[in-house]
Amino acid sequence: MRAALIVIASLVVVLTGCTSSTAPQAPRADSTAPVIAPGRPGEQARTLSPGEAATAVPSETPNAADVKYVQDMIVHHRQAMDMALLAPNRAESAKLKSLADRIKAAQGPEIQFMTSWLREQEQKVPDHHAAHQGMPGMATPEQMEALKAATGKDFDQMFLQLMINHHLGAIKMSEQVLGGGIHIRIEELASDVSVTQAAEIRRMQEMQRAP
Repeated sequence: MRAALIVIASLVVVLTGCTSSTAPQAPRADSTAPVIAPGRPGEQARTLSPGEAATAVPSETPNAADVKYVQDMIVHHRQAMDMALLAPNRAESAKLKSLADRIKAAQGPEIQFMTSWLREQEQKVPDHHAAHQGMPGMATPEQMEALKAATGKDFDQMFLQLMINHHLGAIKMSEQVLGGGIHIRIEELASDVSVTQAAEIRRMQEMQRAP
């Protein structure tokens, strides 16, 4: 009986030792190891101190800036889609028609994503007649009516100018949320919008300069 107790006691000691040696160790609060943080598109990675790293990770809980950006960008994208939908029947330039297709292909899925995100966060999705006074880059109702009435080269010139301004407005809105928002998925969206629309602005400016 005594031998059996010795065996059991030995097993308890062995198992206890295994458990303590294999349990995951929490990182030390006073760790001095540096952390490498990837940069945003076009930016280099940087080294963060442990204190900086603790607050550098974007939050999964949105703030008011995140929600406003998404609500406003849905309205903004919808107008760009309305403009792009006019191109097939009114534009003269094949390059412009191709650009309009790319705008629809990029912004349509982004509208779907933003709509789903707002619903996940139990936030209001703007309706199709939402006001947009003061929103950067938006065309006025009068400008939209003039674009709808134009055809050929007149349409092309008007479309390019309005869409360049529209894209510049979207980039400005994205820069604002990158500075004030905290939600990681909205940061990723804003970065994508900035990069994509900046590239499209360069294409449209080249088209404006073409004879």
